[in-house]
Amino acid sequence: MDKLKFDDDIYGTIRKNIRKYRKQRGITSAQLAEKVELSHDFIRQIQSDKVGYNFSVDTFYRISVVLDVTLDALIQK
Repeated sequence: MDKLKFDDDIYGTIRKNIRKYRKQRGITSAQLAEKVELSHDFIRQIQSDKVGYNFSVDTFYRISVVLDVTLDALIQK
């Protein structure tokens, strides 16, 4: 059996992809926050490499719906 390879920085990968898809869609952090029904500051923290804020599966799901991408797309390296 092959050894499984895990993403050691899965939150970093998700953060990068949230920023990428948000910019592709032309959505600001403030607009994303409003649509996800969370504070702008919280969304900024989620996207920040410096803060490293963790987030719930519910938040992860809501962001994917707003950005119109699959959850898989947000975890792809």
